[in-house]
Amino acid sequence: MTENKIEQYLRELHVSYREVETNLWLVEPEGPMEVAVVYAEPLVVFRTLVMEAPEENRPALFTELLRLNATDMVHGAYGLEGDNIVLIDSWQYDTLDFEELRAVIEAFSLALTQHYPILSGYRKR
Repeated sequence: MTENKIEQYLRELHVSYREVETNLWLVEPEGPMEVAVVYAEPLVVFRTLVMEAPEENRPALFTELLRLNATDMVHGAYGLEGDNIVLIDSWQYDTLDFEELRAVIEAFSLALTQHYPILSGYRKR
């Protein structure tokens, strides 16, 4: 079934994860990041919280996010969900393989490692 394919890949990835409800897993790779993996036929959606968008400096911050999306994102993109900045990506379930799942998780981790110091600076200006 669908859960088995995603869970098989998560086991192969050797990361901590838990299924919190049917077709929803929380993955905890190294570091403080937690990635939600949701199977919503026909897609597998990956999402992680980056930070709350500060009230001040939003235009400059949003411009920076768009720049990063265009120039520095390997997988996924930054988005706004309510007042939260998130990283999100989606793949077709039928064609998702282990290497693609791993690439998304690693790209999210790399992006947060490289971009969080830049993005968090907008809270201090």
